[in-house]
Amino acid sequence: METCFMWQPPALYFYRRKKKRMTRIIMCGCNGKMGRVISQIVKEDENAEIVAGVDISGEQLDAYPVFPSIKDCNVEADALIDFSAPAALDDILAVGMAKNLPLVLCTTGYNEEQLKKIEMASKNLAILRSANMSLGVNLLLGLVQAAAKVLSEANFDIELVEKHHNQKVDAPSGTALALADAINEALNNEYEYKYDRSRERVKREKKEIGISAVRGGTIVGEHEVIFAGTDEVIEFKHTAYSKAIFGKGAVSAAKYLAGKGAGMYSMKDVINL
Repeated sequence: METCFMWQPPALYFYRRKKKRMTRIIMCGCNGKMGRVISQIVKEDENAEIVAGVDISGEQLDAYPVFPSIKDCNVEADALIDFSAPAALDDILAVGMAKNLPLVLCTTGYNEEQLKKIEMASKNLAILRSANMSLGVNLLLGLVQAAAKVLSEANFDIELVEKHHNQKVDAPSGTALALADAINEALNNEYEYKYDRSRERVKREKKEIGISAVRGGTIVGEHEVIFAGTDEVIEFKHTAYSKAIFGKGAVSAAKYLAGKGAGMYSMKDVINL
């Protein structure tokens, strides 16, 4: 008996092998600044699609349906991106747990109780939480850790300065705290954070990390880590010129997290650092 094989052009065969599964995304905070940025990014991504949005206004600005609360959303998805507000966390975690829906939490300003809730939920659900979704910032986290291990031994003082637009309500920024935490982790968590030097007239303690916040204009985001020693200063600086860098990272995180098992993930997992 003869066997007949259907021939197909090599290029088409290659395309079929390489084509990735579409990631269906629910976008919380879809009508906010970052929500609009991410909506545009996903339109240009052949491997991702926003299937539903959540915004308190309920206003539909794109082709996908918009719900005033995540509890009202009945659309199936592979991952959820949240760029809304800390107050929405309880509902997002509840829906995530009920539907086994991986969560990419990009909102900043969570309090300690909320962070504990996220940690607990990650025991049963795939969660990625990051104060900053950009490749550059996540690379910077590793660089400042390496620098801190060397320079702290040489008695360098450590200061952080962050700058953002005049509409940002939380200070210091989540990214500034993430940088401080990364440094402190490298130094066995022996350092304390100093946010305000105006209330006491005392010399700087050796084991402290100063964190200063600037708010003004339309600054997207700037973070500077300063290691100040005797007669020399080393500075690490990251400047964001567009919110698109955060949106691209969030979409990459959603595609990475889809189908993953329970656990707490980070952007280091996404970019394989």
